[in-house]
Amino acid sequence: MYVASVTVSILLALVLLASGVMKVRRAPAVVANLRMVGVAERVIPGLGALEIAAALGLLLGLFWWPIGLAAGVGAVIYFVGAIVTHLRARDNAIGPAAGMLLICATAPLLMVLAL
Repeated sequence: MYVASVTVSILLALVLLASGVMKVRRAPAVVANLRMVGVAERVIPGLGALEIAAALGLLLGLFWWPIGLAAGVGAVIYFVGAIVTHLRARDNAIGPAAGMLLICATAPLLMVLAL
């Protein structure tokens, strides 16, 4: 279970880091997608910072599991918010956010099972 936990945590951290950097840098495609669902442009870098913080927390969690667990739970809450935002905007393209939610839920579960 430990190997699975480490693997999922590292892969998830890489995805969150890439996504967070694109938001912080205000990549045009990312900004356009977020504006389409009603996210104010001024909060986009903050959303990116949350993703980067979650990525760092997952990586630090490899050395001290409570931080990784907190980061995983925080990422789950973040992606629940993303799904709600898409649905409120009547945008049914929630597949990527739902997939990330499942992966984010898997990371803390594996951490607990690996204890």
